[in-house]
Amino acid sequence: MSQEEHIDKEFLLQVVQPALIGLIDGSVSTLAPLFAAAFASGSPHVAFLVGSAAAVGAAISMAFAEALSDPGHHTGRGHPFVRGAIVGGTTFVGGVFHTLPFLISDFSIALYVAYVVVGIELLSIGYIRYRYFKAGFWFSVAQVVFGGALVFLAGILIGSA
Repeated sequence: MSQEEHIDKEFLLQVVQPALIGLIDGSVSTLAPLFAAAFASGSPHVAFLVGSAAAVGAAISMAFAEALSDPGHHTGRGHPFVRGAIVGGTTFVGGVFHTLPFLISDFSIALYVAYVVVGIELLSIGYIRYRYFKAGFWFSVAQVVFGGALVFLAGILIGSA
């Protein structure tokens, strides 16, 4: 194995993989509470508050889960606090991006902008999987969209009840 391959594998294992876990979790796990709040309240302000709380809560939870799951010295996954920070930060980013449109005071416009942002997030995740893990782009997008759709529908059903 060449030095370049070793560095690339370390980078994948210690940076890209934790970042991808965070982006996926943040983008998907926060959909249900965000859209449940949006549809239940009809208020962009309430949706923004719930989405922000979900993004922050998910980020803290994922950071601790990653940092406490593996000390890293046996697996080569790197320092647990660094991985936790990466996962937590990217979980927050994944959850807050589709929350930000609810700063728009018009509820309908905020919803449509949020839908577009979710689509961009899911395409970005598919691209990262394609770029770094050589997964098929459209297959990766389909997998993430399927998971996201299930969580999104749960949020809409719960929020519309």
